[in-house]
Amino acid sequence: MFEAPYLKEAKAILHAALRAEHYRKDISDPSDLENLRTCREALRKAVRSKSKKEIESAEESLLAVLRKVQPPRDHPAIRENTEFLLVVVVVILVGMRTYVFGNFEIPTASMQPTLNGVIAHRTESEPPNLLDRAREFVVFGRTYANVVCERENDTIVSVRPSRVMLIWNGATITMASGLKYEVGIDPRVLNGQLGVGAGLSYEKGEPIVRGYADAGDHLIADKVSWNFVAPKRGQVIIFKTNGIDGIARGTDGEDVFYIKRLAALPGDTLRIAQPKLFINGHEADGTGFQNVESEQNGYGGYWNELGAKYLRTPDETFIVPVRGYFALGDNSANSLDSRYWGPVPANNVEGRAAFVYWPFKHFGFIH
Repeated sequence: MFEAPYLKEAKAILHAALRAEHYRKDISDPSDLENLRTCREALRKAVRSKSKKEIESAEESLLAVLRKVQPPRDHPAIRENTEFLLVVVVVILVGMRTYVFGNFEIPTASMQPTLNGVIAHRTESEPPNLLDRAREFVVFGRTYANVVCERENDTIVSVRPSRVMLIWNGATITMASGLKYEVGIDPRVLNGQLGVGAGLSYEKGEPIVRGYADAGDHLIADKVSWNFVAPKRGQVIIFKTNGIDGIARGTDGEDVFYIKRLAALPGDTLRIAQPKLFINGHEADGTGFQNVESEQNGYGGYWNELGAKYLRTPDETFIVPVRGYFALGDNSANSLDSRYWGPVPANNVEGRAAFVYWPFKHFGFIH
């Protein structure tokens, strides 16, 4: 059945007004909502009368109230297209993170000074002012802690992981008195580098922890190149530790990732004569290897470790098996690597460490 255009338009406005009332009733002024209902009923009566003049008058009143309840958006087409593009970008980024790039953080010192893990220091003085702390956080990833004992002869009962502002790994220090102190530094760092742990006692006013921790390097990994180009000796690689004997699984069985330098490919023969690394009878060639061997600028050379499983002496060699890689840390004296637990299965490799994006002190490409 044919219906006059002005009637169709009026019904569309009635529908829009009803939807606006439902969507905006929790945030709109009650008096505006009451006016909206009154004007909507007036337009409904006008539609029943089919009087074009009455309908146009009722529409004008209803639209005036509707604009107050639901203000029109500026440039709606632009906004809708922008929202759509944002959704597309998010989907692309999630996909790229899963299949192309990965975001990783260096937790330990095994690759120093090429890549920094978390580094903590005690200090005698209190933390600097807020502006300096903000600058140091950006440049160094530095987090300060200044916890002073508030009770006489109080003892640490536990140091447990916690989240600072729900985003930052920190710790809760629980005392025998029942007091709890929140610290923006990981418990492992507090214990291992700052000497804070259960059983230690403090006098009132004595610092429990006063110092800072610099965040480990945060980097982007290239997860796609090796689908087209074979890995090369000297590249810094990220790999899962699943199935590698001698490396414990993470809590709750989650994947644990390590980062090392790819020292040798399948079939290569390795030997370490401190501080040199030899591959197939020749001294390792490449910037990364040469930096380590130089024993300069923080590098300490490659080490023979009697407590290791492989390459314990200058005369011992190791042949890398098929579908395996031999991975070594640049901080050889303090690195648990393939010398201790053997080759990394090729399927475990996630990609090549490509770029440090934070802290800004190490910003740049990884070599």
